[in-house]
Amino acid sequence: MTVMEQRGAYRPSPPPAWQPRTDPAPLLPDAEPYRVLGTDAAGKADPELLRRLYAQVVLGRRYNAQATALTKQGRLAVYPSSTGQEACEVAAALALEERDWLFPSYRDTLAVVARGVDPVEALTLLRGDWHTGYDPYEHRVAPLSTPLATQLPHAVGLAHAARLKGDDVVALAMVGDGGTSEGDFHEALNFAAVWQAPVVFLVQNNGFAISVPLAKQTAAPSLAHKAVGYGMPGRLVDGNDAAAVHEVLTDAVRHARAGGGPTLVEAVTYRIDAHTNADDATRYRGEAEVEAWRGHDPVQLLERELTGRGLIDEDKMAAVREEAETMAARLREHMNQDPVLDPMDLFAHVYAEPTPQLREQQALLRAELAAEAEEGTAR
Repeated sequence: MTVMEQRGAYRPSPPPAWQPRTDPAPLLPDAEPYRVLGTDAAGKADPELLRRLYAQVVLGRRYNAQATALTKQGRLAVYPSSTGQEACEVAAALALEERDWLFPSYRDTLAVVARGVDPVEALTLLRGDWHTGYDPYEHRVAPLSTPLATQLPHAVGLAHAARLKGDDVVALAMVGDGGTSEGDFHEALNFAAVWQAPVVFLVQNNGFAISVPLAKQTAAPSLAHKAVGYGMPGRLVDGNDAAAVHEVLTDAVRHARAGGGPTLVEAVTYRIDAHTNADDATRYRGEAEVEAWRGHDPVQLLERELTGRGLIDEDKMAAVREEAETMAARLREHMNQDPVLDPMDLFAHVYAEPTPQLREQQALLRAELAAEAEEGTAR
């Protein structure tokens, strides 16, 4: 006999009046990822938007290839490719208004570029030349976040502060499936839901957290289902369908801007390349799996839709590819130039008022550089 049985039948009392009651049904995601391309819904999609998405994903594919090549040439320290995930990257940037903020992870350089940041500046951090590489306030793009999910609470804080100030601002925070295993992810979602902050969380579920498959990270039916536990809507979308991702994110941004609170969007996609140039993906996945996902390529999906509906011809597609090659050539030209670096920049933009320890380190470095310069002059 259990303790409860010894004490009598357990009869739960109704929740007190202060406890919120939320019907979970409207918060649940669809059973299958939402799709547009190749369905009846595609006929309702704006042709100009489809062409714009296509141009951006083609440019993104070339950007990924060029950045990967630069890494192999030693011009970048590391590059986490988003090849295969271009639809998510582009849609995230295009779903935002100019006044909104984007909070990217380390894999989201393409989203940063699609947001308007110079491709060279977007790669500067990964080259090791500068703290961020671009001015976050100019394009309203937060620094690329290497620690997993730490950008999510920042996005919630900015969005909540903007609402308190009366600013019409939405924050869109990007994270990978691996980031959902971090405490920052859960803290951010909980705060966002409690405060009803105007935030959209985009999880790019690309199958692996480096070498750890999703099945070893969570037993949830989908990552989008996690939204229900925090009291926000969850949306499940085909992450390789640029039109579907853009529609879902645009709806979520609109919902947040109207005061409806946060949304968690899971985009089911796939990382075609290795985690980074330091990773050997063949150790944990087979080529057959990769090839299967190549058949659901975001570039091909858009191209098939546009050509099938007569919305683009070969000349226009060639023009798009030519523009992408121009971008790649400019990227090569700038990244192949050795930058002029000032070691004292290590102490710039760390704190508004340097700490005593930083001032001491700064003085030591300045003395060492002066000694080296004096020694060089003496020679």
